[in-house]
Amino acid sequence: MTTDFPQPPATCFGKVYLVGAGPGDPGLLTLKGKTLLECADVVIYDALVSPEILAMIGDQAEKIHAGKRRGQHSLLQAETTQLLIDKAQTHAVVVRLKGGDPFVFGRGGEEMEDLIQAGVSVEIIPGITAGIAAPAYAGIPVTHRNYSSSVTFVTGHEPIDKYRPRVNWRAMAEASETLVIYMGVHNLSHILSELDAAGKDPDTPIALVRWGTRPDQEELVGTLATILSQMEAAQFEAPAVAVIGNVVNLHPLLAESRPKVIPRQ
Repeated sequence: MTTDFPQPPATCFGKVYLVGAGPGDPGLLTLKGKTLLECADVVIYDALVSPEILAMIGDQAEKIHAGKRRGQHSLLQAETTQLLIDKAQTHAVVVRLKGGDPFVFGRGGEEMEDLIQAGVSVEIIPGITAGIAAPAYAGIPVTHRNYSSSVTFVTGHEPIDKYRPRVNWRAMAEASETLVIYMGVHNLSHILSELDAAGKDPDTPIALVRWGTRPDQEELVGTLATILSQMEAAQFEAPAVAVIGNVVNLHPLLAESRPKVIPRQ
């Protein structure tokens, strides 16, 4: 018995490269990603891609901003995907440039599915995700032999129409020794109340890292009990990554060993 699977349309397309731009420091962009930016015909980029990385795009390329920030969407997701399909019909090298890694809360998986279904060839160029790089630039390892043997990466921002159950924050309280939350600043009060209800120690350390790996990186360190008042006092705003766990205690110890942002030459 054989099964006939639906085949994509037999159309002549170029190739779409889903490229991870990393968290901001241009020195963290992969060599393959840099090469593609230099030779691309079209680059469709997100809001969180740093200006230094955008400056690497070749002069010949058409540049299109398709960024999404809270309350500020240049294009809807469906419009972005259709734009990629349209550009692939007329150009050989189309780069979809995403902050961090395309497959870590970057909707890269969704775009890949839609492009393949439309008959477009896709290649993934991974990037360094902010959930690892931002804490590292703040002197915080997400794992450590003496403090944490496990780490969980979770989104703090979910659409209300999500097709599956929302994040179970009570389960997250016991999921691992380090919890890294993306896009959670606006919902942090709710998240912390859920963790508290699950019995998470209010004295657990937490660090917020804003614009991680960039020259204007900011850090706010406290406990689950104090961080909200600290945020209000410091007027601390998104975008930021939150790190929860005892690894945060290494923050002052490793201050002098933090990586330095390498300026673009």
